[in-house]
Amino acid sequence: MHTEPERYCWQVKPEEAGRRLDVFLFHKSHELSRSAAARVIREGAVKVSGRRVKSGLVLQAGDAVEYLHFPPRACETRPENLPLDILYEDNHLAIVVKPAGMVTHPAPGHKSGTLVNALLYKLSSLSGVGGQQRPGIVHRLDQGTSGILLVAKNDRAHHALTLGIQQRLISRIYEALVWGRIEENEFVVETRLGRDPGNRTRFKVVSAKGKLAITRFHIARRFNAFTHLRLFLDTGRTHQIRIHCKHLGTPIVGDREYGKRGEAGQLARWGIPRPGRQMLHAGRVEFKHPFTGKDMVFQAPWPEDFEEIYQALCRKDESGFGSVGA
Repeated sequence: MHTEPERYCWQVKPEEAGRRLDVFLFHKSHELSRSAAARVIREGAVKVSGRRVKSGLVLQAGDAVEYLHFPPRACETRPENLPLDILYEDNHLAIVVKPAGMVTHPAPGHKSGTLVNALLYKLSSLSGVGGQQRPGIVHRLDQGTSGILLVAKNDRAHHALTLGIQQRLISRIYEALVWGRIEENEFVVETRLGRDPGNRTRFKVVSAKGKLAITRFHIARRFNAFTHLRLFLDTGRTHQIRIHCKHLGTPIVGDREYGKRGEAGQLARWGIPRPGRQMLHAGRVEFKHPFTGKDMVFQAPWPEDFEEIYQALCRKDESGFGSVGA
């Protein structure tokens, strides 16, 4: 069934003269980011005085701007009533906690049971910037990583949150349990990451032509054979924290892709069950609300499996560990 577009018309006021068309449309529309405004102009959905023009056109007082908004196609992903912890929600954004084991968005082999399926059921609206498979998704967490995610409820919020992450105005703080005792209290790991040619689903540190990845490491607690880390992301590359921990020779406990060889046997000798996923948790986010300016601070407590492994390490630390690899 064909859906009729919504038609918006504005006349450029004297105080608005001199603005670029994409900037004008960005300010007039409540939903479009500036990049989205440029895209709809490029696609021919915007005319000035009846003519198709470019987004860089400088407007004059009295110009008539017409915008035809075609509602997006219905999302093919089905809403599903899945358990989901929503820490905060307003008209622009939501803060949710993704449980370990849940995929962030639909992908081959994961058409249902994802965070997006749950969001479509729980929230009244989601941004369309990510397309039909990723509505509302500003950033993602690996399937085995638990914790806080930012969700955009409209395109303008999506643009603002994405820009905040890129400009490091949004602080995302992770917790991890890793093999090995790290002696430095604070340090920064800066590398370039690229796909592993031997396994295209994995990434690795490369010497050149990769994407810059920066992680700040803080020690939360040292055990005899493990370290509890608090990590701050300055960039958000796929598998970044997991790769950086492996690069240091201190892989994350339970990590099946980048973890320690022989991990299950060594933990078993110490009476500690091997966790079913990597012990990595996105525990805290801090930022200023992009529209209200209010300070936003949210924290997600450790999941049960993370807490159990942590307590097991505490008990073994008191009774004494052998050396790593013993």
